[in-house]
Amino acid sequence: MNIPFKQSPIALNAALLSPSNIFDLLPDDHECFVYSDLFDQLDTAAIEKLYSDKGQHAYHPRLIVSIFIYAYSRGTFSSREIERRCKEDLSFMFIAQMGCPNFRVLSDFRKDHLEFFHDCFKQTVKLALELKLASLGHISLDGSKFEAHSSKHKAMSYQHLKAKEQQLTQEIEALVAQAKRCDKEEDQAYQDKTGYEIPEDLKFKQERLDKIKAAKEAIEHREELINPGKEIDGKKQISFADTDARIMGKKGDFDYRYNAQISVDADFQIIVGQHISLNANDKNEVLPALEALQETTGRLPDMMSLDNGYMSGDNLDALEKRATNIRWDTEQQNDSSSAKKTVIPAWMPESSHMDVKL
Repeated sequence: MNIPFKQSPIALNAALLSPSNIFDLLPDDHECFVYSDLFDQLDTAAIEKLYSDKGQHAYHPRLIVSIFIYAYSRGTFSSREIERRCKEDLSFMFIAQMGCPNFRVLSDFRKDHLEFFHDCFKQTVKLALELKLASLGHISLDGSKFEAHSSKHKAMSYQHLKAKEQQLTQEIEALVAQAKRCDKEEDQAYQDKTGYEIPEDLKFKQERLDKIKAAKEAIEHREELINPGKEIDGKKQISFADTDARIMGKKGDFDYRYNAQISVDADFQIIVGQHISLNANDKNEVLPALEALQETTGRLPDMMSLDNGYMSGDNLDALEKRATNIRWDTEQQNDSSSAKKTVIPAWMPESSHMDVKL
């Protein structure tokens, strides 16, 4: 039976008789057109002055930043994958203006101008305020644990670090002493070598000691930031792969993570503030969130919604000092009740100027 399937159009392999724009194939309401208009508002003067007028012309910083922001918004983070999408994906080709840089150019730009991406975030928030997409009337703050690029199997506790440092130091001293005793037997030991090579076991132990010292200094610096002036618990661990990450729990699983905090405006759910924390819980995150909002927008919100993970004296004190109203959402995720509960802690002073609202 000959089923009449649709045939390939004749124009598939035919040359076009009149000029056309390839981007006309995109829908008129495609988001890439909106992104392009927004990217035109970015001020990249801060890094433009870092370029020289000599040599080969560089890609415009605004173009590279636009490619990055659009790629990240579409869930593409690899520089190689971004380059591939700019050659195959029509919307990426539009953002890149048909000229995507090499993946190495993208990667180097991101590493060299990381601070500028924070400035771009501030610019986008201010733009949202100007367009009335955010008002800072009501802000919701929440955090989420993101896994670090590390492993629990490549870590060591502070107590073990100190013991290992002492052990390796003694072993290196013993190896150096042994090397001195072997000076008279140099010809037999090194044969046709010069005799100036570093013994492999000494080299390995010295490199290992350097790594342990660096990790020990990193954990001391990290814990001083989190618990200033307090003695470090010997059980505190640090990863050799990522010395900044900490062990944090998420749904019963404990691994090296970061605590990412975002503040979202209630009007159109625009992210207007963000910061990364090394605290395993949210009991000290309101003050950094308010400071981030102040730095980004130049003002503080009228009201902030928080869940019960933020219920602490430090957080309440930060809100009271800045005259910010609060809304407590103490409902647990597994609570079948649809009603929100507002709780005023018994230890909150009656003279408090905070207006706790539903």
